[in-house]
Amino acid sequence: MDVSGGSGQPRSGNDEPAEPRAHPTAPAADPTERGPGETSGQPPATPDEPGRAAPTGKPDPDTDGESDTDARPKPPSGSRRDPDPSAPSAPTEPSGTTEPSAPHGPAEPREPASGTSEPSAPQGPAEPREPAAGPRHAAHHAGTDSPRHRTEAHTEGTAGPGRPPQRRPEPGGGLLMGRPFGVPVYVAPSWFLVAVLITWVFGGQLDRVLPELGAARYLVSLFFAIAFYASVLVHELAHTVAALRFKLPVRRIQLQFFGGVSEIEKEAETPGREFVLAFVGPLLSLVLSGVFYAALLPVEPDSVPGVLLAGLMVSNLIVAAFNLLPGLPLDGGRMLRAVVWKLTGKPMSGTIAAAWVGRALAIAVLIGLPLLTQSLGSDAADDVGMDTVMDALLAAILAAIIWTGAGNSLRMARLREHLPELRARALTRRAVPVQADTPLSEALRRANASGARALVVVDADGTPASLVREAAIVGVPEHRRPWVPVSTLAQDLTDGMRVSAELSGEELLDALRANPATEYLVVEETGEIYGVLSAADVERAFVKAMARPS
Repeated sequence: MDVSGGSGQPRSGNDEPAEPRAHPTAPAADPTERGPGETSGQPPATPDEPGRAAPTGKPDPDTDGESDTDARPKPPSGSRRDPDPSAPSAPTEPSGTTEPSAPHGPAEPREPASGTSEPSAPQGPAEPREPAAGPRHAAHHAGTDSPRHRTEAHTEGTAGPGRPPQRRPEPGGGLLMGRPFGVPVYVAPSWFLVAVLITWVFGGQLDRVLPELGAARYLVSLFFAIAFYASVLVHELAHTVAALRFKLPVRRIQLQFFGGVSEIEKEAETPGREFVLAFVGPLLSLVLSGVFYAALLPVEPDSVPGVLLAGLMVSNLIVAAFNLLPGLPLDGGRMLRAVVWKLTGKPMSGTIAAAWVGRALAIAVLIGLPLLTQSLGSDAADDVGMDTVMDALLAAILAAIIWTGAGNSLRMARLREHLPELRARALTRRAVPVQADTPLSEALRRANASGARALVVVDADGTPASLVREAAIVGVPEHRRPWVPVSTLAQDLTDGMRVSAELSGEELLDALRANPATEYLVVEETGEIYGVLSAADVERAFVKAMARPS
């Protein structure tokens, strides 16, 4: 069977994402609100008024002691709020569970805003990590603000348009056997366990059919195990070729304990293609079964070639029949999904129907398989006990695989349904550019004055050089911040840490997964700095989207 796997997903959390805006702007500074930094008990509410521009020059000493009026609505009780700078608290460790405030747009050069509040660091974000499938989305709510004029934070000397980085080689899944059609094929460690099991079981059958083989029967059984999994590989290659024909990327093929998996990273665009993509695997298994039957006709049935060909014919027939059962995650379940999708016009309806049929099928296998094998088995009392235990164990394993696969298919469908809502522009935090030798306290004061929640270290020409890590800011005691330059807390920018503001959905997740980091510089296609994207904000947006009903 094949499994359509999504791109990587950020690791789970339990907080809400920043509310997206079409053109994020910064709110006016409030001495009671902190910028990138200190935490209390309430999150800042989403700004609804145009904010102040981020200062790029030195602060005016005459403005110290003054503050701007907060243009945002007051945050609700029980959530994050930044404390008053006049009552500093001990720096808190990042927990990754607080809610991000609303995303802000790019910094705008202007005179320094007034205010003496010195924001400290927010919680350090967690790096995105892969899910399971699916897998494998995050929320975006359309902004209600009208577009506002924005000035470039700095366009001279900045990098070119942000583009998603090239994806790094996919992680392996065992022993690499080759790359047919450019798709890596891995043999999982669990395959060696099932190969030993097949060798032992088939060897016992050979002892009854061809007792003259003696110990050599296990070599014949091992050959059968390898030939059987070669047939499974052909089954999976059928899915892979069909997926490539439909221009769907295939991450890898993996042979494992109970067969093989083709990890197709995107779904078919139409129910017809989905049906074909699912059907070609069982079809190839049926063809192989016919080929082995034709090869068996001129061969002596009681010979080694005859026994091997008969075993391969029956095993491929069983593989085809099992995969045609109409329940996810089996191929028949995907065919059923395609039919319901065609009838209703809704892919999610097809997934729900096929997944629940798959769960019913799992219960049927758990109960029916032992009863079926017992009714067809030997009547000898000595054989019944061990065979019944083995049949029950096999049925339980198969039922568990089908049940969990059906559940994973539902989660993957929900993820794919919400994935397009995840947009870099909507989740980006406003950033303020600072020189490398700027004291941390001054940089945070500027960020608070402009309503920014991130710091970008620039060189003398204004070119972004590094990003100040939020987690590092948290670790600096407030009384030491005037003597700590921001450069000592920054992470140098790499090509993979520059992402386009236009990225969304799977493209955005691919970019973050290919270059794991805590923060990313978000730039416009023109090279203009748009802001900083925190991996923690993506994580929280993803979790919130997954929690919403479909």
